[in-house]
Amino acid sequence: MWKKSNHIRRSFLLVAASRYYSRIAPPPPAYAEPVIRVSNNVTHLGSPKEGPKPRQLMSLPPFPGLPLPGKNSADHVTAISWVKYYFNEVSDSAIQSHFNKGLVQMECPDWKGSYSEQEPQMKPMRKIKPNEVMEVGARLHVPVSVAETRISRRFETIPSGTLYPNADEIEYLQRRVKYKDSAIIVLNKPPKLPVKGNLPVHNSMDALAAAALSYDYDEGPKLVHRLDRESSGLLLMGRTKESVAHLQWLFSDLKNVKSSCKAWNDACEATYQRYWALVIGSPKEKEGIIRAPLSKVLLDDGKTERVILAKNSCLEPSQEAITEYRLLGPMINGCSWMELRPLTSRKHQLRVHCAEALGTPIVGDYKYGWFVHRKWKQTPRIDNEPTSGKPYKLRRPAGLDVQKGSVLSKVPLLHLHCREAVLPNIAKFLTVFNQKSENLHPAISEKPDLFRFVAPMPSHMKISWNLMSSYLV
Repeated sequence: MWKKSNHIRRSFLLVAASRYYSRIAPPPPAYAEPVIRVSNNVTHLGSPKEGPKPRQLMSLPPFPGLPLPGKNSADHVTAISWVKYYFNEVSDSAIQSHFNKGLVQMECPDWKGSYSEQEPQMKPMRKIKPNEVMEVGARLHVPVSVAETRISRRFETIPSGTLYPNADEIEYLQRRVKYKDSAIIVLNKPPKLPVKGNLPVHNSMDALAAAALSYDYDEGPKLVHRLDRESSGLLLMGRTKESVAHLQWLFSDLKNVKSSCKAWNDACEATYQRYWALVIGSPKEKEGIIRAPLSKVLLDDGKTERVILAKNSCLEPSQEAITEYRLLGPMINGCSWMELRPLTSRKHQLRVHCAEALGTPIVGDYKYGWFVHRKWKQTPRIDNEPTSGKPYKLRRPAGLDVQKGSVLSKVPLLHLHCREAVLPNIAKFLTVFNQKSENLHPAISEKPDLFRFVAPMPSHMKISWNLMSSYLV
């Protein structure tokens, strides 16, 4: 009798499992059994603990292959070495922790499927081990939490300027120096510090550099390129007339002229700068090249100068402007993080290309994106995670004041930062050019041909990054 009832029960389950449901009345969801939970010394039945939710991922650029700029030559590069190289400002323990938890993934190169219109961002990925060897073109994806940084309560700002730089300003600027040798000085410029001064500007970069960065030289270093007053990041200066001349040539349009030294030519071709920027909106394409010439115009007051996209006319003067861009991750709170690489050096090139060519002005750029800022602040939006469709929510780290120019403040500061720079070893090549003999001293020949520098973001951009390292609702 027991066998017969068991057989009937199995038959009923098979029929129920093969039953077809109409689209109007789908089957009810299969809920998990409740679990016993205790809160405030009271036992009750509750829902089971949810599994890990999808994380917001950012993509690294495709692996360029060997040799890596500014790194000693090696036979191969592992996955963890590539992540540590890209996030040079992040501690090794944080990167190792993400690998240990299996959070670093790689796009499958042998996938031959097609993307659907509903899910254009879906790509098959697999977990990668830290010791796997990187191949040319491989692209890794890591959670944005890998670049989270601790922010002190005391937000470091440059002291108020006087007619002559005081001791606090000199000490502050010397702390910003990242590298110094006989030819160059590289420092991480803070925001709100003008590069070139005039009569009403007392604490400009050239005035501070002359007072604080001369060290054992008779004169202070000279500027060879500029950053906007509100932007931040790596700023390069030359310490001698020879180094200034070579650096100015390097940042000019004449660097395509070849020299007799092949190593110098290769180092010049490998030179680049990469910026990180937070923009309002998201471009249609994840990565691409902007080729949009720029022109300068004067406004009605006859004093204010503005840079615009040049029209297709030969009547107005224009300059060629080329920028490579790449999205770092999905859109959060109506904003996206982007990586920008200018191939030409024009005034306000990145700001105009983002605002007018892509239609995504940089957060804090009110000169080229005032109307977009006003609309963005008035109508905040909710963005969804591409794989699960669940909405994001912004993080609010405890103990941080989000009104310090971050993305949630009423008037955010400019979110444009020169994060990475690769340039030739000027001191080495000056020695090569001045030495008549072809045989170099071993101590000189062993020095690298390229330098690579990475500067951490300023406080307001760090806060915005941590706020947008989002959780899912």
